[in-house]
Formats: sequence, C-alpha cells, structure tokens
Amino acid sequence: MCLSTVYKNQMTPEAVMMKNVMTIECRDGMVILTDLMERQMAIEGTLEKANLVEGFAIVKEAAVQ
Repeated sequence: MCLSTVYKNQMTPEAVMMKNVMTIECRDGMVILTDLMERQMAIEGTLEKANLVEGFAIVKEAAVQ
C-alpha cells in the first residue's frame, strides 16, 4: 500500500497538509485528499508533483485575487 504525505506549495515540515493520504482527486479547480481513516480535506489549487515511490505529493495553492 502506498500512502503519502501531502505538502502545500513546498516540501517543508511546516507545509504538511495531511499524512497517510490514500487518494488524491482533482476536480473543478480543487484537490481533494482522503487519508487512511477516510478523513477528507479540499484545497483550491492544482497537483504540482506526486512521487509515490518516495511517498509525497505537492499541491500548489491557487493564488488569492
């Protein structure tokens, strides 16, 4: 099973959004994360990078206008 840690904008400890993420969905300008306990988090932005071997993903937050 490949679980990942998802970071906001950059891969630093203070940018961790969610750990043990099992699914990432992108729809309607939102990135929806679901963890192993089926908790969900949604952020407006795009999936910038995902490395499932190393177990991380980076979500680029949409710019506030």
